[in-house]
Amino acid sequence: MRFPIWLFPALLLLADTGASHAKVRIANDRGGLIERYVDRYEQLRASRQSVIIDGLCASACTIVLSRIPRDKICVTSKARLVFHAAWDFGARRRVITNPEATRWLYSTYPPPVRRWIAGRGGLTPRAIFLQGKQLESMYHSCDLAAHASLGTHR
Repeated sequence: MRFPIWLFPALLLLADTGASHAKVRIANDRGGLIERYVDRYEQLRASRQSVIIDGLCASACTIVLSRIPRDKICVTSKARLVFHAAWDFGARRRVITNPEATRWLYSTYPPPVRRWIAGRGGLTPRAIFLQGKQLESMYHSCDLAAHASLGTHR
């Protein structure tokens, strides 16, 4: 399976012997436009690939939690998810919060993630970080030894 070139800066494709065993690894993704991430993860879900979160997954990258089935996501000890309110550029390219997009984004997250976000004041311009034991209580840990034989493609 070939992915569009724009997918590779944020995701590293790890290939196994068969397409049904392919893994996508999120290692350093700072986010971007919500629409692009929705499309990207819809394609990933359709491909039935699993996702390894093994580093930073910030902003729109966290949409992975709402588009990929929970049993197809695993997290490593380096996984770090960053949540905040959605925003747009206003007059003179000034960043402004987009309440409608923020409500939509929040509503898409699985219930445990929504509860965690709500317990920290909701999605605001201030970033909140989900990592470590809190994240591992929501998603299973990756068996990295099982993935050690996989080759990394760029």
